[in-house]
Amino acid sequence: MKIEVKKGEGVKRELAIEIPQERFQQKIEQVYQTINQKARVKGFRPGKVPRQILETRFGQAAQQQAVEEIIPEAYAESIQQEKLHPVDHPEIHDVNVKDGKVSFRAVLEVKPEIEIADYKGLSVKRKSSEVTDEDVLKTLDYFKQAIPQAEGKETVIDDAFAHGMGFPNLSEFKKSLTRQIEMDKDRHNRIDVENQIAEKLLAKAKLDVPSSLVKRHLEQRLAQERQHHKQHSHGNSPEEVSKCEEDLRAQLQPHAEREVKLYLIMDKIAQQ
Repeated sequence: MKIEVKKGEGVKRELAIEIPQERFQQKIEQVYQTINQKARVKGFRPGKVPRQILETRFGQAAQQQAVEEIIPEAYAESIQQEKLHPVDHPEIHDVNVKDGKVSFRAVLEVKPEIEIADYKGLSVKRKSSEVTDEDVLKTLDYFKQAIPQAEGKETVIDDAFAHGMGFPNLSEFKKSLTRQIEMDKDRHNRIDVENQIAEKLLAKAKLDVPSSLVKRHLEQRLAQERQHHKQHSHGNSPEEVSKCEEDLRAQLQPHAEREVKLYLIMDKIAQQ
């Protein structure tokens, strides 16, 4: 089997593959064997139909089936032989059957080469998760504002209020609030640290991001947004929906690129 690899821009590769006549003929024989077992031809038992009759009745379909089966097989062997690592399915072009040989082009994107300088021991700052009296007072004030006030009476945060919230007294209510605020702060601080690490890795890494991965990820994000919009839409016209989706696609594009880039970086680090 002849294989020619052309390097395109960035991570794009193009394979020109030619399958020899002998190999294609073997595939055609396999297809005819399958057809012979399944064909219902008057006067013949399954598996006993003469080849000439099969070729007359199914010749074109058999060749098409053989082509459809042998192309993915040849492509899989080619990328393995050339040690290529595709990130998505290839685009198949220019399929041609001539003189018993099959040739085609496969256009694909491969995993990018990634350079990450000095990523070990990254320095990040973690905010304190300590809860202050001010934090507790703000939360109590939120409760105060959220509860409907009786006419002419202001809500008072005291033991009676705490008891109404399911606590024995105000002190225990404050302790519970403190624990909850601390957990919330800790969660936000962890996310903040992760974002700091991500930004530093993105700044240090050099790579070409495969557009096919970005496109796939973007479509997944758009599908989620479509579902959300469907559940919360209020009878918008098709034109409004289309315009909204165009705006959303433009808005999500840089986020999709960033997320794919970060995924590839983390995958690279995990392999080292």
